Amino acid sequence: MRLVMPFGRPFAALEEALCAAGCRIDRAWTGQAADALVVDFCEAVRAPARAWRWRRVAGGRLPLVAIARDAPWHRGIRPRRLWLAELFKPFDIYATHSLQGATRFGRSVLYFPNAARTSRYHLGELSLADLRDPARYRHPVSFIGNLAAERYPEHRRRVEFFAALREQLAREGIALALFDSSAGMPEAEQRAIIQSSWINLNHGAACDQGAERSWGLPERCYGVQACGGFLLSDARRHARDDFEPDREWVDYDDLAGCLAHIRRFIAEPQAARAIAEAAHARVMACHTYDHRARTLLAAIDDWYARRGTRPVREGGGERCSGS
Repeated sequence: MRLVMPFGRPFAALEEALCAAGCRIDRAWTGQAADALVVDFCEAVRAPARAWRWRRVAGGRLPLVAIARDAPWHRGIRPRRLWLAELFKPFDIYATHSLQGATRFGRSVLYFPNAARTSRYHLGELSLADLRDPARYRHPVSFIGNLAAERYPEHRRRVEFFAALREQLAREGIALALFDSSAGMPEAEQRAIIQSSWINLNHGAACDQGAERSWGLPERCYGVQACGGFLLSDARRHARDDFEPDREWVDYDDLAGCLAHIRRFIAEPQAARAIAEAAHARVMACHTYDHRARTLLAAIDDWYARRGTRPVREGGGERCSGS
């Protein structure tokens, strides 16, 4: 399959998986035959004239697919731009990690959650059996992510939450290790931290609206498990769509709930590892970017099937021009 993906910032994890699936990716559309035009929702809405031109050129002959990774509020986009997208619904498929208000922007909606990029987040040289050894853990509780609240105000609540959590845990003799990745952190270093932390936290996301959380799960919620780590996350509605509660997924609503789970899983290490291993199996079976690539290609096929037409199918295992 041949896809045009004019992303300003390439969606590297998805593009890698699409290439592995045999797709050809072009960065710009110059009139060449293609099976779908796949765009970043935020980039498209910020430039409505370009989005409308894409709509006209596609002309119903091939689907215009928008991938939304900042749903549902799309912070940073002017409300008028969002209003125009809602009014005209230029996208044939609105593929989003959160179904909150998802029918606003597309003629059809595809649940398209984040996933694990397993070329970078994986067990490495370890096995799940190795991770059962209590001696290998250096951090009782840790978090890796953006903690630069002065530069990124959307993360202020996260920083405040961890400050309160650290104070509470210190009273009980439990250390909370925080690692700021806002300036970048090599994946190997992240894996080493995940695999040496008994509990890996997720709290907050850039797409949240203050105290109101997006339903969607950040990539962290798949990458930690791909590395074999145990994840404890703030509650997000789509977790129930992607994981089995209590067996593969544990979450909390507030500080008290987070503290209670930390106490429990430090006291019950076998329970923590059982959940981590079940979650790892689920991620590898359902939640890698290879799975997301297949989901996207199936949605494109379905778009053609509903019209009784067929895609160009030019890719067919060709070398990916977008790599």
